[in-house]
Amino acid sequence: MIHACFLRKTLLAAALSVVALGAVAQAYPSRPVKLMVAVAPGGVIDILARLFAPRLSTAWGQQVVVENRPGAASIIATEYVARSQPDGYTLLVSSEGPFAINPHLYSKLPYDPIKDFAPIAILSTISPVIAVHISVPVKSVPELISHAKTHPASLTYGSMGSGTYSHIAMEEFKQRAGVDIMHVPYKGSAPAMADLLAGQTSMILVNLSVVEQYVKAGKLRLIGAATPKRLGSLPDLPTVSETSLPGFEANTWFGILAPAKVPPAVVAKVHAEIMRIIGTPGFQEQNYANLGLVPVPITSEEFSQKLKADLERWGPIIKASGAKAD
Repeated sequence: MIHACFLRKTLLAAALSVVALGAVAQAYPSRPVKLMVAVAPGGVIDILARLFAPRLSTAWGQQVVVENRPGAASIIATEYVARSQPDGYTLLVSSEGPFAINPHLYSKLPYDPIKDFAPIAILSTISPVIAVHISVPVKSVPELISHAKTHPASLTYGSMGSGTYSHIAMEEFKQRAGVDIMHVPYKGSAPAMADLLAGQTSMILVNLSVVEQYVKAGKLRLIGAATPKRLGSLPDLPTVSETSLPGFEANTWFGILAPAKVPPAVVAKVHAEIMRIIGTPGFQEQNYANLGLVPVPITSEEFSQKLKADLERWGPIIKASGAKAD
């Protein structure tokens, strides 16, 4: 009798919970939603936030605003969202840097990359490639590795800054290839590209959209794609993985996350709307293709697992590189 009574109460509680979650999802959002962006206006993360904000506004009938709060390697905005009310009205649009790289660069962070956040959806990954200045006498990644070994310390690579994917991925490349290529950090892709085009640095690993126009103009040369498989737009460009370093890839994700303990129904609703927008006919062709972005249609739970896996993956690489931010 006691067991039957307990079972009835448990089933009733579960049913009420489902109803409550449904009510939360239906009511959300009932006021403006803020998308926090940890970088200055103009970058890919900011562009993505501004692509989705008006479309979410239209779908929900509520204003969705983008607020840029750059600084401290994205720590300022990331901490702000971590400390916000877990109600779905303050969300973070971010790269994987604050979650998978910063924890290995900083001895102490004001947020926990796993415990303080609820991953919702990956908006896209990028199409990273290795581009060299035309004065560098190589036409492929194997040739680059051979040249670096026979001419030690003669090559340099620029990055968008210490701790960015363009830095950490190249450090992994160096470790696995056994080569010495000096890192030259910049504050963003613009100054890094300016010096590369001037021949002050030898190469860069960066999203295709950043270098594509200079490749077409004959100022830079692509030697490999740092993607899991060949790019659809450049089917003749081999991947680093297939020619030299099996399994090597430098893909970074851009995603949307909420503070931990946000109602699961809110996570589900935001995820569903993001996936619907990405799947809208013409959306990818008009907004993703020219930026070298690739959609990633995975669940929120799969995103959560990927975040944990990326955090573990970058740890040994960053430690071996000796990179530190404090």
